[in-house]
Amino acid sequence: MIAAAILCWPALATAGPVYDVDLYALMSGTCRNVNIAGRSYTCKAVAYFHTLRGRSEFTVVLDDPADNSHIVSFSGESSPRTQDNLFELAVDRMLLKSSDRPRVDGLPVPLVEASTGSCRQVGSFVTRQVSSITCAATDRNGKTYELNFQSDGSPMTLRRLRQSSLPSERQRARQVAQLECRLKARAAKVLPRDTPAFVIRCLGEDDGKPSDEQR
Repeated sequence: MIAAAILCWPALATAGPVYDVDLYALMSGTCRNVNIAGRSYTCKAVAYFHTLRGRSEFTVVLDDPADNSHIVSFSGESSPRTQDNLFELAVDRMLLKSSDRPRVDGLPVPLVEASTGSCRQVGSFVTRQVSSITCAATDRNGKTYELNFQSDGSPMTLRRLRQSSLPSERQRARQVAQLECRLKARAAKVLPRDTPAFVIRCLGEDDGKPSDEQR
């Protein structure tokens, strides 16, 4: 459910669960520094999301032994790219998700904290190569959030998604996909603490496969 929650965050933060993500990118590398409200973490996965509403998010799955559902997003309105190899995002809110958050339609609703800050990605979605991502933001209560991610040189996984308000049939299909990914994790003997990152990658791969209607 963690991957599904991430995919629905842009909508959950503003209204009902409308699935409006149209671009998804998963980066491979290492978080050299992740600081969330004064606490330091390592990360399990870093991904970028763009929505039909024109928002962008850098989302981090934290390696938190006390909470397997600890996920944060640096979120802001998308802005035009001024350089081919550089993307900058003005952050206006932090999305904070944990295991104790309330749920809508079974999906955790993130805590939205109004914030100011920025993210800077060195790399290009066109070439699928990114070298680094740095983010820094401060919320209205003075809490600070920082991310320093370094790529391992592998091409990012990039998916362009055709999205709309999903009917119940599509929702059921998504739930089946989640279960299949969890079964794959179990078959691969993935440790429980690594399962959220595994499911995110698994669903990203499935999103790139053509549906029966497209074949």
